[in-house]
Amino acid sequence: MCVSQILRLIVSNRTDPGIHPILEMHRHISLRWLYPGAILLLASLLSCIQPDNPQDLKEKTAKATADAKRDAKAVAEGIREGWSRNKPLNLNTATKDQLLTLPGITGTEADRIIAERPYHETDELVSRHVLPKSKYDRIADLVKVN
Repeated sequence: MCVSQILRLIVSNRTDPGIHPILEMHRHISLRWLYPGAILLLASLLSCIQPDNPQDLKEKTAKATADAKRDAKAVAEGIREGWSRNKPLNLNTATKDQLLTLPGITGTEADRIIAERPYHETDELVSRHVLPKSKYDRIADLVKVN
């Protein structure tokens, strides 16, 4: 039985001579409840799918932008660190942030290194009492002058 015949059967409440009356009644009842059930199911699904209001959309966009900015910054730092990893850091031109990447160097020590510039030799960090010898030994291979 095709869909159009089933629909005609529901609308007209007539029986098809080729179908047993009990089976037809069962199909008729099943289909009679199938369509309203399908409509209710579809309506309930559509009510769950609501368009985002503009404020929610703005908040989601702001969060995604902040995440992208944070990720881009992390990538840039990684690239910067990778480039400088194999190159010694110039004590006369390094920024405070660059000096802070040296192992064991604190913010105060980085400020002192900058304040005591210019340097002609790297070991002047010890002779000028900018850093203790133990800290200088940790960074000696990582720094240069000119």
